[in-house]
Amino acid sequence: MNKPFILFLSLTLLLIGSSCNDEWTEEQFENYISFKAPITNQGVSDIYVRYKGDEKTTFQQPLIVSGSKTNAQDITVHVAIDSDTLNVLNYERFQSREDFYYKELNSEYYTMPSTVEIKAGEDTSLMAIDFTLKDIDMVDKWVLPITIEDDPSYGYVANPRKHYRKALLRINPFNDYSGTYSGTALKTVMEGYENETPLVKAEIKSYVVNENTIFFYAGNIDDERQDRQNYKIYATFDETGGVTFSADNPDMNFQLNKDASYTISEQADDIRPYLLHRYLTINNIDYEFSDYTLVPNVNINYKVSGSLILERQLNTQIPDEDQQIEW
Repeated sequence: MNKPFILFLSLTLLLIGSSCNDEWTEEQFENYISFKAPITNQGVSDIYVRYKGDEKTTFQQPLIVSGSKTNAQDITVHVAIDSDTLNVLNYERFQSREDFYYKELNSEYYTMPSTVEIKAGEDTSLMAIDFTLKDIDMVDKWVLPITIEDDPSYGYVANPRKHYRKALLRINPFNDYSGTYSGTALKTVMEGYENETPLVKAEIKSYVVNENTIFFYAGNIDDERQDRQNYKIYATFDETGGVTFSADNPDMNFQLNKDASYTISEQADDIRPYLLHRYLTINNIDYEFSDYTLVPNVNINYKVSGSLILERQLNTQIPDEDQQIEW
């Protein structure tokens, strides 16, 4: 290597070194304020709230400060209801199917603060939202749409990305019996065609009514039906293992043929021993009903029989029973 080239290389390295600084000591990103509310493929964030009737249940919505350095100042974050974003989501996803629209949660069911404090030296905080969900009708899909307000006088910058600055919280109240049941052992047959292949649904979703009662839709009716509210079947669980089925719409001609019962069994996971599988089985389901709206002025009668199984996975390493559930 000749001396001129060595001299050129040395000068080049010197210039590069003199232009560098200790970038790792400086902030690499903006300190944006964001919600931690990952969205599902439905465009909302599912949250699960224990149903307690008149009692309030508190959900802690996380807020975070982005950046490569710890937040150095006290921040008062302003939050508000964001109905416009929910309206846009509904139209873009469902167009004219308004029966599919998410509904903004009525103010009677929740209270939330208008500001949340993030202290200097901390990068996260929790916004406590109190829910009181007595008498909520889960035929509708309830969402609490919230946003981080942005104003130069607030002393912070809300994250410019929509799904970080805003959160569409899809409210899923639950009790010990609600959830998505396996429906492969529940058969639905049309009256007069009992020997034909029955209708079977892979999954049957149930919804909270109160602490001990759930509802699901009769037979093969599901969330796709615009008139689904006419076909609610209620199941009330007692402490002795009995389940009482009922309906409150006389037009569906509900008839119960047999008393149902339920059992609960538990099994540790083979691979993750801290994970507990809890199975709730509803046995001896046997009822009849009429689908009176599918064909105008014609009652189509069905018989439903079999069983349903609900599985819950519980992380026993978490002391709070509600938080143990892996949804």
